[in-house]
Amino acid sequence: MRLDVVTIFPDYLAPLQLSLIGRAQAQGLLDVRVHDLREHTHDRHRTVDDTPYGGGAGLVMKPGPWGEALDAVLADPPPGAGQDGPVLLVPSPVGEVFGQRAAVDLAAEPWLVFACGRYEGIDARVVEHYRGRVRVREVSLGDYVLNGGEVAVLAITEAVVRLVPGVVGNAASLTEESHAPEHDGLLEHPAYTKPASWRGLDVPTVLAGGDHGAVGRWRRDEALRRTASRRPDVVARLDPARCDARDLAVLADLGWAPGDHGFGPTSAAVAD
Repeated sequence: MRLDVVTIFPDYLAPLQLSLIGRAQAQGLLDVRVHDLREHTHDRHRTVDDTPYGGGAGLVMKPGPWGEALDAVLADPPPGAGQDGPVLLVPSPVGEVFGQRAAVDLAAEPWLVFACGRYEGIDARVVEHYRGRVRVREVSLGDYVLNGGEVAVLAITEAVVRLVPGVVGNAASLTEESHAPEHDGLLEHPAYTKPASWRGLDVPTVLAGGDHGAVGRWRRDEALRRTASRRPDVVARLDPARCDARDLAVLADLGWAPGDHGFGPTSAAVAD
Protein backbone atom coordinates (compact mmCIF):
# COMPACT_ATOMS: atom_id res chain seq x y z
CA MET A 1 0.00 0.00 0.00
CA ARG A 2 1.14 3.55 -0.71
CA LEU A 3 0.06 6.60 1.28
CA ASP A 4 0.62 10.14 0.00
CA VAL A 5 -0.06 12.97 2.45
CA VAL A 6 -0.19 16.61 1.36
CA THR A 7 0.15 19.09 4.23
CA ILE A 8 1.66 22.43 5.22
CA PHE A 9 3.16 20.74 8.31
CA PRO A 10 5.20 17.74 7.10
CA ASP A 11 6.84 17.31 10.52
CA TYR A 12 3.40 16.64 12.01
CA LEU A 13 3.44 13.26 10.26
CA ALA A 14 6.70 12.11 11.89
CA PRO A 15 4.85 9.58 14.13
CA LEU A 16 4.16 7.54 10.97
CA GLN A 17 7.77 6.38 11.24
CA LEU A 18 7.12 4.76 14.62
CA SER A 19 5.67 1.50 15.96
CA LEU A 20 3.76 -0.84 13.62
CA ILE A 21 3.44 1.80 10.89
CA GLY A 22 7.20 2.36 10.85
CA ARG A 23 7.90 -1.36 10.88
CA ALA A 24 5.48 -1.91 7.99
CA GLN A 25 7.51 0.58 5.97
CA ALA A 26 10.78 -1.16 6.88
CA GLN A 27 9.27 -4.47 5.75
CA GLY A 28 8.14 -3.03 2.43
CA LEU A 29 4.45 -3.42 3.20
CA LEU A 30 3.84 0.32 3.22
CA ASP A 31 5.23 3.30 1.32
CA VAL A 32 4.51 6.66 2.99
CA ARG A 33 5.26 9.89 1.15
CA VAL A 34 4.66 13.27 2.77
CA HIS A 35 4.45 16.32 0.50
CA ASP A 36 4.74 19.98 1.51
CA LEU A 37 1.89 21.98 -0.02
CA ARG A 38 3.98 25.16 0.14
CA GLU A 39 6.32 23.76 -2.49
CA HIS A 40 3.52 24.43 -4.96
CA THR A 41 3.24 28.15 -4.25
CA HIS A 42 4.82 30.87 -6.40
CA ASP A 43 5.16 33.93 -4.19
CA ARG A 44 7.92 34.80 -1.75
CA HIS A 45 5.61 34.32 1.23
CA ARG A 46 4.60 30.82 0.04
CA THR A 47 0.94 31.74 0.54
CA VAL A 48 -1.62 28.91 0.70
CA ASP A 49 -4.69 30.80 1.97
CA ASP A 50 -6.84 33.86 1.34
CA THR A 51 -9.97 35.56 2.67
CA PRO A 52 -13.31 33.86 1.97
CA TYR A 53 -15.67 35.05 -0.73
CA GLY A 54 -18.82 36.40 0.87
CA GLY A 55 -16.97 37.60 3.95
CA GLY A 56 -16.72 36.01 7.36
CA ALA A 57 -14.00 35.02 9.78
CA GLY A 58 -10.96 32.95 9.01
CA LEU A 59 -9.08 32.03 5.87
CA VAL A 60 -9.68 29.46 3.13
CA MET A 61 -6.95 27.39 1.47
CA LYS A 62 -6.40 28.45 -2.13
CA PRO A 63 -7.21 26.00 -4.94
CA GLY A 64 -4.07 26.76 -6.99
CA PRO A 65 -1.46 25.13 -4.72
CA TRP A 66 -3.78 22.22 -4.04
CA GLY A 67 -4.35 21.59 -7.73
CA GLU A 68 -0.62 21.58 -8.49
CA ALA A 69 0.22 19.38 -5.48
CA LEU A 70 -2.45 16.77 -6.17
CA ASP A 71 -1.70 16.73 -9.90
CA ALA A 72 1.94 15.99 -9.08
CA VAL A 73 0.97 13.12 -6.78
CA LEU A 74 -1.47 11.63 -9.29
CA ALA A 75 1.15 11.83 -12.05
CA ASP A 76 3.32 9.32 -10.15
CA PRO A 77 1.15 6.27 -9.48
CA PRO A 78 2.58 3.22 -7.70
CA PRO A 79 2.79 -0.12 -9.51
CA GLY A 80 -0.53 -1.94 -9.36
CA ALA A 81 -2.57 1.21 -8.73
CA GLY A 82 -5.02 0.21 -11.46
CA GLN A 83 -7.26 2.35 -13.60
CA ASP A 84 -9.30 3.62 -10.66
CA GLY A 85 -6.31 5.45 -9.22
CA PRO A 86 -6.20 6.32 -5.51
CA VAL A 87 -8.88 7.11 -3.01
CA LEU A 88 -8.49 10.79 -2.14
CA LEU A 89 -9.34 11.27 1.54
CA VAL A 90 -10.11 14.79 2.74
CA PRO A 91 -10.43 15.02 6.54
CA SER A 92 -13.23 17.47 7.31
CA PRO A 93 -15.91 17.99 9.95
CA VAL A 94 -18.48 17.95 7.12
CA GLY A 95 -17.45 14.45 6.00
CA GLU A 96 -18.83 11.00 6.73
CA VAL A 97 -17.93 9.73 10.19
CA PHE A 98 -14.99 7.35 9.85
CA GLY A 99 -15.53 3.92 11.38
CA GLN A 100 -14.20 0.38 11.35
CA ARG A 101 -16.10 -0.65 8.23
CA ALA A 102 -14.51 2.24 6.33
CA ALA A 103 -11.12 1.14 7.66
CA VAL A 104 -11.71 -2.38 6.35
CA ASP A 105 -12.68 -1.04 2.91
CA LEU A 106 -9.66 1.28 2.70
CA ALA A 107 -7.25 -1.46 3.83
CA ALA A 108 -8.02 -3.26 0.56
CA GLU A 109 -6.93 -0.24 -1.51
CA PRO A 110 -3.39 -0.11 -2.94
CA TRP A 111 -3.17 3.70 -2.88
CA LEU A 112 -4.54 6.36 -0.57
CA VAL A 113 -3.96 10.11 -0.86
CA PHE A 114 -4.70 12.47 2.03
CA ALA A 115 -5.34 16.20 1.67
CA CYS A 116 -4.84 17.93 5.02
CA GLY A 117 -6.87 21.11 5.20
CA ARG A 118 -6.32 23.95 7.66
CA TYR A 119 -8.04 27.20 8.65
CA GLU A 120 -11.64 27.21 7.33
CA GLY A 121 -10.88 24.32 4.99
CA ILE A 122 -9.92 23.88 1.36
CA ASP A 123 -11.65 25.80 -1.43
CA ALA A 124 -14.68 23.62 -2.28
CA ARG A 125 -13.76 23.57 -5.96
CA VAL A 126 -10.79 21.32 -5.21
CA VAL A 127 -13.01 18.46 -4.01
CA GLU A 128 -15.49 19.15 -6.82
CA HIS A 129 -12.74 18.97 -9.46
CA TYR A 130 -11.11 15.78 -8.21
CA ARG A 131 -14.41 13.96 -7.86
CA GLY A 132 -14.34 13.87 -11.65
CA ARG A 133 -10.91 12.22 -11.68
CA VAL A 134 -10.61 9.91 -8.67
CA ARG A 135 -12.71 8.49 -5.86
CA VAL A 136 -13.05 11.17 -3.18
CA ARG A 137 -14.16 10.62 0.40
CA GLU A 138 -14.52 13.46 2.88
CA VAL A 139 -14.14 11.90 6.33
CA SER A 140 -14.58 13.06 9.92
CA LEU A 141 -13.28 11.53 13.13
CA GLY A 142 -16.41 12.64 14.95
CA ASP A 143 -18.66 15.53 15.82
CA TYR A 144 -15.95 17.98 16.79
CA VAL A 145 -13.53 20.30 15.00
CA LEU A 146 -9.73 20.00 14.87
CA ASN A 147 -7.22 22.63 13.81
CA GLY A 148 -6.29 20.62 10.74
CA GLY A 149 -6.40 17.28 9.00
CA GLU A 150 -3.05 15.94 10.21
CA VAL A 151 -4.41 14.43 13.44
CA ALA A 152 -7.13 12.70 11.44
CA VAL A 153 -4.54 11.31 9.01
CA LEU A 154 -2.57 9.80 11.88
CA ALA A 155 -5.70 8.18 13.33
CA ILE A 156 -7.06 6.92 10.02
CA THR A 157 -3.66 5.56 8.98
CA GLU A 158 -3.37 3.63 12.26
CA ALA A 159 -6.85 2.17 11.80
CA VAL A 160 -6.32 1.22 8.15
CA VAL A 161 -2.72 0.03 7.96
CA ARG A 162 -3.03 -2.37 10.91
CA LEU A 163 -5.60 -4.27 8.79
CA VAL A 164 -3.17 -4.73 5.88
CA PRO A 165 -2.04 -8.38 5.83
CA GLY A 166 1.32 -8.84 7.54
CA VAL A 167 1.32 -5.61 9.55
CA VAL A 168 -0.08 -7.09 12.78
CA GLY A 169 1.74 -10.25 13.82
CA ASN A 170 -1.29 -12.17 15.13
CA ALA A 171 -4.07 -11.58 12.60
CA ALA A 172 -6.60 -13.30 14.89
CA SER A 173 -6.37 -10.36 17.29
CA LEU A 174 -7.96 -8.14 14.64
CA THR A 175 -11.22 -10.11 14.78
CA GLU A 176 -11.47 -10.07 18.58
CA GLU A 177 -11.52 -6.33 19.19
CA SER A 178 -14.11 -3.59 19.42
CA HIS A 179 -16.15 -2.81 16.29
CA ALA A 180 -14.93 -5.91 14.43
CA PRO A 181 -17.53 -6.96 11.82
CA GLU A 182 -16.92 -10.60 12.74
CA HIS A 183 -18.40 -9.85 16.16
CA ASP A 184 -21.27 -7.70 14.94
CA GLY A 185 -19.48 -4.46 15.80
CA LEU A 186 -19.81 -5.02 19.54
CA LEU A 187 -17.41 -3.41 21.99
CA GLU A 188 -14.69 -5.76 23.15
CA HIS A 189 -15.06 -7.69 26.40
CA PRO A 190 -12.86 -6.79 29.42
CA ALA A 191 -9.33 -8.21 29.31
CA TYR A 192 -7.14 -9.40 32.19
CA THR A 193 -3.62 -10.72 32.79
CA LYS A 194 -1.53 -11.92 35.75
CA PRO A 195 -1.65 -11.67 38.72
CA ALA A 196 -5.00 -13.32 39.44
CA SER A 197 -5.64 -10.93 42.32
CA TRP A 198 -4.62 -7.27 42.41
CA ARG A 199 -5.52 -4.70 45.07
CA GLY A 200 -8.47 -6.77 46.19
CA LEU A 201 -9.82 -7.29 42.68
CA ASP A 202 -9.88 -10.81 41.23
CA VAL A 203 -9.90 -12.03 37.65
CA PRO A 204 -13.28 -13.67 36.86
CA THR A 205 -13.08 -17.34 37.78
CA VAL A 206 -14.34 -18.54 34.39
CA LEU A 207 -11.23 -17.20 32.65
CA ALA A 208 -8.94 -19.46 34.66
CA GLY A 209 -11.08 -22.59 34.43
CA GLY A 210 -9.74 -23.95 31.15
CA ASP A 211 -13.20 -24.32 29.57
CA HIS A 212 -12.78 -22.52 26.25
CA GLY A 213 -16.47 -22.74 25.47
CA ALA A 214 -17.38 -21.12 28.77
CA VAL A 215 -14.72 -18.44 28.24
CA GLY A 216 -16.08 -17.66 24.78
CA ARG A 217 -19.62 -17.40 26.13
CA TRP A 218 -18.53 -15.14 29.00
CA ARG A 219 -16.70 -12.85 26.60
CA ARG A 220 -19.73 -12.61 24.30
CA ASP A 221 -22.03 -11.88 27.25
CA GLU A 222 -19.70 -9.17 28.56
CA ALA A 223 -19.40 -7.65 25.10
CA LEU A 224 -23.18 -7.44 24.88
CA ARG A 225 -23.43 -5.90 28.35
CA ARG A 226 -20.67 -3.37 27.73
CA THR A 227 -22.11 -2.37 24.36
CA ALA A 228 -25.63 -1.97 25.71
CA SER A 229 -24.32 0.25 28.49
CA ARG A 230 -21.96 2.43 26.47
CA ARG A 231 -23.13 2.23 22.86
CA PRO A 232 -26.85 1.46 22.72
CA ASP A 233 -26.86 2.64 19.10
CA VAL A 234 -24.75 -0.40 18.20
CA VAL A 235 -27.17 -2.76 19.97
CA ALA A 236 -30.07 -1.17 18.11
CA ARG A 237 -28.41 -2.09 14.81
CA LEU A 238 -27.75 -5.74 15.70
CA ASP A 239 -29.29 -8.31 13.38
CA PRO A 240 -31.54 -10.57 15.48
CA ALA A 241 -30.91 -13.40 13.00
CA ARG A 242 -27.23 -13.40 14.04
CA CYS A 243 -28.07 -13.70 17.73
CA ASP A 244 -28.40 -17.08 19.43
CA ALA A 245 -30.75 -17.89 22.30
CA ARG A 246 -28.20 -16.87 24.92
CA ASP A 247 -27.61 -13.52 23.18
CA LEU A 248 -31.34 -12.86 23.17
CA ALA A 249 -31.61 -13.78 26.85
CA VAL A 250 -28.75 -11.44 27.84
CA LEU A 251 -30.21 -8.59 25.80
CA ALA A 252 -33.69 -9.21 27.23
CA ASP A 253 -32.24 -9.01 30.73
CA LEU A 254 -30.69 -5.67 29.72
CA GLY A 255 -34.01 -4.37 28.43
CA TRP A 256 -33.66 -5.01 24.68
CA ALA A 257 -36.01 -6.96 22.42
CA PRO A 258 -35.70 -7.91 18.73
CA GLY A 259 -37.86 -6.08 16.20
CA ASP A 260 -38.31 -5.83 12.46
CA HIS A 261 -35.18 -3.73 12.01
CA GLY A 262 -32.78 -4.62 14.79
CA PHE A 263 -33.38 -4.23 18.53
CA GLY A 264 -35.31 -1.75 20.58
CA PRO A 265 -35.77 -1.07 24.29
CA THR A 266 -38.54 -3.02 25.98
CA SER A 267 -41.47 -1.22 27.54
CA ALA A 268 -40.03 -1.92 30.99
CA ALA A 269 -36.72 -0.33 30.00
CA VAL A 270 -38.51 2.73 28.61
CA ALA A 271 -40.48 3.05 31.83
CA ASP A 272 -37.28 2.90 33.90
